[in-house]
Amino acid sequence: MASTRTFQAMLNDYLTYDLLVEELVKRDWLLTNIEKDNGWKGGPLIVPFSGGAASSIAFGALSGSTDVAEDAYVRGEISGPKEAWGTMIFNHRDLMEHDGRVMEKSFLKILPDTVDRFMDRFKNVVSTNLLNGSHFAKLTSDATANDGNIVVDRPERFDIGQKVLVDDDNSSPATGYVKTININTSTINLVTTRGGSTVVDFSANNMTTAQNAKCYYEGAQADSFSNLRGALLSNANGGDSALYGQTKTAYPYLQAINVSGSTVSASNILDKLFDGYTTIRKIGKGNPDTLVMSYKNLGSVLKVLEINKGSFNVMPNSQKASVFGWTEIVVGGVKGMLKIVGVQECDDDVIFYLDMRAMKFHSNGFFRKRIAPDGKHYFEQRATTGYSYLVDICLFGDLVVSRPSYCGIMYSISY
Repeated sequence: MASTRTFQAMLNDYLTYDLLVEELVKRDWLLTNIEKDNGWKGGPLIVPFSGGAASSIAFGALSGSTDVAEDAYVRGEISGPKEAWGTMIFNHRDLMEHDGRVMEKSFLKILPDTVDRFMDRFKNVVSTNLLNGSHFAKLTSDATANDGNIVVDRPERFDIGQKVLVDDDNSSPATGYVKTININTSTINLVTTRGGSTVVDFSANNMTTAQNAKCYYEGAQADSFSNLRGALLSNANGGDSALYGQTKTAYPYLQAINVSGSTVSASNILDKLFDGYTTIRKIGKGNPDTLVMSYKNLGSVLKVLEINKGSFNVMPNSQKASVFGWTEIVVGGVKGMLKIVGVQECDDDVIFYLDMRAMKFHSNGFFRKRIAPDGKHYFEQRATTGYSYLVDICLFGDLVVSRPSYCGIMYSISY
């Protein structure tokens, strides 16, 4: 029995040529654009807000001295940071054959960009969580057979060997590992062990769309970060019932403006976006002029702009496709100016109206490699198959939407 090797098929080629890998589309618009505070060292984070304002105004006489409304400040609190960990593994024999001997230098330099690519993926996963919630994909048809197959709305968010939890509202989670991905049919095949062949049996534990079957990363259902969908949607529309320990309906400050998108179609989407913007500006407190949406919705917007050039104006030099994986365009109409952003990580059923002043990501140093007290960047472990080294990357923090009433959200988009 030989010791485990991972890169033996490409080591010799790598010494001459760069490792060829599929370029990873960077999907982290929110993490890139949100304000960050990297000084949260743990413990409770206090989020104070105004629960009520001085409002005693009278005509013809003074307000009675015992009948004066005063400012009411409320102490919201986040009990502590959430955390996410990403882990990579390198095998000892790969390091030896790559460099002839194991050195700190060879470990940190083996297959350059490997850690960077993993970091990009880690950021993508977190950014998807921050926008949409704890799940990263939804089932589009029921999984009820003993074949390991699930059909999902976002097959591009899966990777071979990835650990996936599938759960709905009335079942116990089913755990599987991605065996195959059919991008064209959006079908993911799950097996019970990584690299195995025994498929996950859904016949005894049905996962149905009627019960909101979704896919999660390990631990995400209980410990994922706060997210814009939960913060901005009312509880009746599928959002969280409270923020910072305070009930949303108790204070207008905690309530973003919710606009139904049930009548949105590919042909009227731009009109509906401006109608929603008008409503949100009329009722809300901020200036939510940044609209974040999926590429499906952005595609509909661009088609409408092409057909109706006289009704809407694209600002000169405003349309740009970012190298970071998102597209921005500034559109002007009779109802105002909007910056429309299409991002890979946004779901199709919601569009966010954001005032970027309303939110901040608090963390303790943002993304960091775990470094041992003796300075090592890895953890060594031994098995009968050889030595291996684990590299851990962590993120401690949480998204704080401190001014929900500055923002809005369009929901139930289903065309």
